Amino acid sequence: MARNDGIDRTLARNQDLETPDDVAKVQEHNEREKDRYSNVDIVPERTPLNVHFKAPTASYTKMFEQLEHDKVISTRGLKEDAIKYGELVFDVNSAYFYNHGGYEFAKQFYADAYRAAVEIVGGEQYILSAVMHADERNRAMSEALGEDVYHYHLHVVYIPVVEKQILWSKRCKDKSLVGTVKETITQVSRSKKWESKSILDENGNPMLNAKGKKILKSSYSVLQDDFFNFMRAAGYTDVERGERGSTEEHLTVTQFKVHAEQERLEAVTAQVAQAEQTLVDARTATEKQKKKLEALQKETKTAKTVSLTVQDIEAMGKKSSITGNISFTPDQCETLKRYAVNGIIANADNKRLKEKLASAEKSASIWKQRFDEVNEKYQELKKKAQPFLDALEIASERVRAFLDGILARGKEAQEHKLPARKRGQDMEI
Repeated sequence: MARNDGIDRTLARNQDLETPDDVAKVQEHNEREKDRYSNVDIVPERTPLNVHFKAPTASYTKMFEQLEHDKVISTRGLKEDAIKYGELVFDVNSAYFYNHGGYEFAKQFYADAYRAAVEIVGGEQYILSAVMHADERNRAMSEALGEDVYHYHLHVVYIPVVEKQILWSKRCKDKSLVGTVKETITQVSRSKKWESKSILDENGNPMLNAKGKKILKSSYSVLQDDFFNFMRAAGYTDVERGERGSTEEHLTVTQFKVHAEQERLEAVTAQVAQAEQTLVDARTATEKQKKKLEALQKETKTAKTVSLTVQDIEAMGKKSSITGNISFTPDQCETLKRYAVNGIIANADNKRLKEKLASAEKSASIWKQRFDEVNEKYQELKKKAQPFLDALEIASERVRAFLDGILARGKEAQEHKLPARKRGQDMEI
């Protein structure tokens, strides 16, 4: 998938077409032989703009049979289930062509890329079809830019061949010929065509590892190098090679949308989780203020009770009918002094508690307001994310497995199921 880092990169993929059914499906897709396509981004009105650098003269399988009949290729010694067809896909991110003028520039670029394909395959005679697709809309870019943008790329269906020398066997009557070359044939062989190659040192000798074994370079890495170097030599100096050693692959628009939806689901889920945590924090703070308020109210009530007890002091003492003076017993006098002191203290405490109570009520009101605001935002966010959350609650493993499965379905979302690659054949860019 494009990284949106402003760097345009060449991409080359090679895949095996293992069965006749695989070959037929690729032919239907490449040659646009169907009336309708499951890939909604194919625009039939633009199909006439697709460019054949080599058009097939018959079905792919019929062309193969004709080449074998004409002895251009040989299947001698091949196992019945041997892979006889391959497909190369050459690509650069859509923005590269958009920034260089679009369709006309893409035609020239892939005309040069086709020449690279001829060299990589080993000759034009082994190519069954080479077509540039110009009718697949890049939905993501189109929506972002507000205009139609198309994803230009080149499909090359070919027969993997190598030259093989056939030696005279011991059964040869002329013993002097035994072991010498009898003939050289062009043998169909996917494994020999794409076998890994030795890495050479500055003197051209194979490099060895610590155990004395040759250090091999993946044939798919060589494919990336060859395509990149050819296009650079052809004058396209503003592109870079796909990252070496990366398993990143181009994603079609359909896959991009699924990937984007998965990222959006994860982002919304994270936002909901964050909102829930904020809500919990607000509730905790509100409960804390509530308990603090209750404690202050209890203290105030106690202070009021003490204050009422002090009022009982007024009933103490006896008033003399002659002098009008009030007399107290020693115990009453001691009690009066003690209550007088406690009364002054209680009065001060009561004032302090009232101030704290007013402050706590104000703080609690503020936290209540914050809680209500957070809760409102949380409910809006939860409503927005509810379809995702419902799907996850009902079948979380199935939902994630479904998304992951679509992202892993291959390199190009098209109207047919592309053949699975064998282990070790993933694109190295």
